[in-house]
Amino acid sequence: MPSVTVIGAGLAGCEVAWQLAERGVDVRLVEQKPLARTPAQTTDAFCELVCSNSLRGAALANAVGLLKEELRRGGSLILAVADATRVPAGGALAVDREAFSALVTQRLRGHPRVTLESRIIDAIPPASNEAPVVLATGPLTGDALAADLAGAVGSKHLAYYDAISPIVAADSIDWDRVFKQSRYGKGAEDGADEAYINCPMDEAQYAAFVADVVAAQKVEPRSFESVRYFEGCLPIDVMASRGPMTLAFGPMKPVGLVDPRTGSRPFAVVQLRPEDAAASAYNLVGFQTRMTWTDQGRVLRTIPGLANAEFLRFGSVHRNTFVDAPRALDARMQLRARPGVFLAGQITGVEGYVESCASGFVCAVLLAQALLGHELAPPPEATALGGVITHCTRPTHDYQPSNVTWAWLPPLANVRMKKRERNEAIATRALADLSRWLDTAPLAGWTAPPRVAEAPPHAVHVA
Repeated sequence: MPSVTVIGAGLAGCEVAWQLAERGVDVRLVEQKPLARTPAQTTDAFCELVCSNSLRGAALANAVGLLKEELRRGGSLILAVADATRVPAGGALAVDREAFSALVTQRLRGHPRVTLESRIIDAIPPASNEAPVVLATGPLTGDALAADLAGAVGSKHLAYYDAISPIVAADSIDWDRVFKQSRYGKGAEDGADEAYINCPMDEAQYAAFVADVVAAQKVEPRSFESVRYFEGCLPIDVMASRGPMTLAFGPMKPVGLVDPRTGSRPFAVVQLRPEDAAASAYNLVGFQTRMTWTDQGRVLRTIPGLANAEFLRFGSVHRNTFVDAPRALDARMQLRARPGVFLAGQITGVEGYVESCASGFVCAVLLAQALLGHELAPPPEATALGGVITHCTRPTHDYQPSNVTWAWLPPLANVRMKKRERNEAIATRALADLSRWLDTAPLAGWTAPPRVAEAPPHAVHVA
């Protein structure tokens, strides 16, 4: 039987390993934990969600909602586990991050075609068309491996900095100063309308907060590092430096919210989202920051309701490394310069949990088709999964990481509709195309044969 080595047990790597194994391909999943961790990691579990616990909007009128639904229908491991470990989040899909990671780890450890190996990889392992290697090492690919990869693609690696949001203990929130409500009452039909906690500010409080953020001490990059922030995940201090109202039109926008104590919309709000099913901790939504921990504690405690906040995690910044995919990869996410070596996840230039999972799903299906002797049949262009390939292969003079957008899919021809109606129509078309692909393409809507009784060893620890 064919065998594939997958490097990295994050969202993309775990999805690649699962999809290949379910299609009858033996997989060696290599993860550096517990021997080493990246600066953003704190546990030894697979699929550790180091930033938000949200997989973002669930509605099909959102591009990411469509991508999630396509993955769900395609048998994604990550979406199945996310659905099983979800916590209330209004119109979004959010998970209990510890339960999520634990269940992904459990599922992979129990798969008879997956062998787990703990080892630090400093160079791309030998690969061939018969024994491929998939690099799914994520945004914090180690320096040595990144340098080897840069040499393989023949061009300089690109890097920007991503920032993660703080988390506060629920019992340290002043509940008399905040109110529960999701924007526009989203989730009311299933009781999730009150998933979000809102810390309201009047105009004077907002102005003082912005001034404090701007004046706070920041963690600066090292002298040899070139910082390129992802526009969709800017630190609040970077946003505040762009103008006094930037935050009010960004993560602190009050639209769709009414403070029940005043009957009116606040000037600005800070939203908190539960981190776990028990709602014992809350994430400050969109509050990525590079402020020093000392100043974070001081500035963030000026937010109404957080004067006595206990921070379970402060925000921080970390490097995100990716290749110039349209030039470095082919349509199968294979390195043009190194046949047999494939990339999946954020290292390809997709941004976000769902997009990383989707990248892994597409890579695995196409790789399984090739390994098992089938004609290659990628997801249709008009699907969000097909859009992953479009994004990673569409020529551009300045390739940048991106979340899934409707621009990844072809527009409707000669149709005039309101935005939401148009998006829903594109989603309807995508799901119809996806259904045909799952029914007809080899190994697309694959149902695995009964698993063998005897499984190979599941963990090999190499010093």
